[in-house]
Amino acid sequence: MVWPFKSKFRKQIARIEINGAIAGNTRKRVLEAFKTVEEKKFPALLLRIDSPGGTVGDSQEIYKALKGLQKKVKVVASFGNISASGGVYIGVGAEHIVANPGTITGSIGVILRGNNLERLLDKVGVSFKVIKSGPYKDILAFDRELTEPEQGILQELIDTSYQQFVQTVAEGRNLPVEKVKSFADGRIFTGQQALELGIVDRLGTEEEARRWAAELAGLDPDKTEVYTMEERKPLLSRLLPGNRQMKTGIAAGIDWLEFEMSTSGLPLWLYRP
Repeated sequence: MVWPFKSKFRKQIARIEINGAIAGNTRKRVLEAFKTVEEKKFPALLLRIDSPGGTVGDSQEIYKALKGLQKKVKVVASFGNISASGGVYIGVGAEHIVANPGTITGSIGVILRGNNLERLLDKVGVSFKVIKSGPYKDILAFDRELTEPEQGILQELIDTSYQQFVQTVAEGRNLPVEKVKSFADGRIFTGQQALELGIVDRLGTEEEARRWAAELAGLDPDKTEVYTMEERKPLLSRLLPGNRQMKTGIAAGIDWLEFEMSTSGLPLWLYRP
């Protein structure tokens, strides 16, 4: 796509937000935004991350695209209130990372959850007849316990994903793998602690991250404008702006329930506060 007045974007900083749990919709939106940054030839990108994590594959795709983008664009990641697990995975794709001293980050690890409703189903007299092509086709079925062989299969899957995570953090932050393993045990830590561990480069606000991005691109941080690539809202939300505020309380809880149900049985890089 050819963008008119492309030269004006060369004097601006692109800004993309990653908010909430990382899953398919987030991946699609962010990858499209990355393409726009490249097409419009922005000299720098401010990537604001405020996420507790999400699915493995989606986080990996965003990370890979970000690594490719930063070959052409200066990228500074800004960690918000929470940038944990999958948020960290994506963040280390940026060459430079800024976090607030009190940012909650870390939670480097992988978790896979299944729901066992066997006893409840027994009480209400519900059972299932399963016809399957192999012994593990219904692994993580909610109506029975895992078998020992199944636990071994899933543990190997988690261990492999974990090694990928550790290796990515080590490469992204130029840290020895063993050092990353010393704190990649699922624990969370503050932005201040992340600085001491080498996960982030500086402590500061999003505004300070913006100024750094401008400087890296050779722009005047006092005059450089930010072009925020906003997620396109549903028609009703655009007609009724007040609806955009319904993301706290019960609504936020419903979001988490939807995420839990849609990703049931998937390996997650996820921190749940």
